[in-house]
Amino acid sequence: MTENDPLASVLSNITNAEAKGKKECLVHPSSKIIKQILKTLKENGYIKEFEEISKERGGTIKIQLVGKINKCNVIKPRYSFTKKDYEKYEKRYLPAKNFGIIIVTTSKGIMRHDLAIEKGLGGKLLAYCY
Repeated sequence: MTENDPLASVLSNITNAEAKGKKECLVHPSSKIIKQILKTLKENGYIKEFEEISKERGGTIKIQLVGKINKCNVIKPRYSFTKKDYEKYEKRYLPAKNFGIIIVTTSKGIMRHDLAIEKGLGGKLLAYCY
C-alpha cells in the first residue's frame, strides 16, 4: 500500500535536490498548503524563490534552492498541540534549541512555531526544516 501525501513528496524532492547540490527543482503537485509552506521556507532563508510554472492537472512549482537545508520532512501524524507542548516537539524534531523551524497550522494560518508561541496559539504540526 502506498500512501499519497503530496506535501511529503514535495519536501523529500527538495531535500534530495539539496543533497545532490542542485540549484533548482521541480515539484508536483501544487496546492495552497504547499505554497504557504514554501513561502514560510523562503521567509526563513531555506529557499531562494519559487514560482508556479504550470497550473494544469495539479500544477508544477519551480523552486530555486540556496543549499541551506539539511533535512526537511512532514510530521505524521499531524499532532494537535497547545502552546505548552512546543518544547516537547522542538526536542523531538529539531537537532538543537533555536536551530531550524517547525511549520504549524493555527487558526491564524500557517506559520513558524516560534511565531505561534509569541502569539500564544496552538494548532497542528505540519513539517520541520533545519
